[in-house]
Amino acid sequence: MGRESEKARQRKMARRAEKERLAASGSLVKLANSVPDLMAELAAFRRYDRRGVSVALEHRNVGDLSDAELDAMLTICRDNMRALYNSCEWGWNDKEKRGEMTESMAKYLVARDGDSKIVAFCHFRFDLDYDDEVVYCYEIQLTKPYQRSGLGKFMMSILELMAFKKQMLYVRLTVLKHNDVANNFFKSCGYVRDKTCLDDTIYQTYCYEILSKKNPRREDVNVGNVPQISASKSQQQSCT
Repeated sequence: MGRESEKARQRKMARRAEKERLAASGSLVKLANSVPDLMAELAAFRRYDRRGVSVALEHRNVGDLSDAELDAMLTICRDNMRALYNSCEWGWNDKEKRGEMTESMAKYLVARDGDSKIVAFCHFRFDLDYDDEVVYCYEIQLTKPYQRSGLGKFMMSILELMAFKKQMLYVRLTVLKHNDVANNFFKSCGYVRDKTCLDDTIYQTYCYEILSKKNPRREDVNVGNVPQISASKSQQQSCT
């Protein structure tokens, strides 16, 4: 048998390197998901007291939330999003949204007022998305009295700190194209069109856009090799 060609050897090495990268990415996600309190290292961010708003913030895993707390968050989401969902092909469905919110990987950043009432929340997950280790932001929802108070940006800053401290490559999210308020909000927070949106022939027909923010401490991000595939489950089911 002849010697292995140089090209074959390089392909084998590339496959091995990719396998090792994916294993490392999976380990980072698993480690992040094992942390019981992601706010433990962020004590300075447990309160927001600005512009007449005073709330306490906490990390909760979905299994730690009561039915009443989940009902309260679903109500906030419904009040903010039902009309927007119903104005596109998705349509609003309480059962489907609650099912998404209660999936086992769901994590929450919860804001409570002085009476311990939930006034805002962010639903997020540590996950692999297109083989990238990410925090995927499924929802950030605030009740109307707390909107435009700076609390939303504060919560996104906490989410980014959680993500980047755990060495995720991106914070990634989906946003409805016709939700001008959310689009302006995320772009003011530094989010840009994600690499998975590069192929307009795929995404131009969808009612949403994918945005992301890259971890500034991670340089090992390949932005040129994006699989041209249809929307992932998270992108199909969740949008702010």
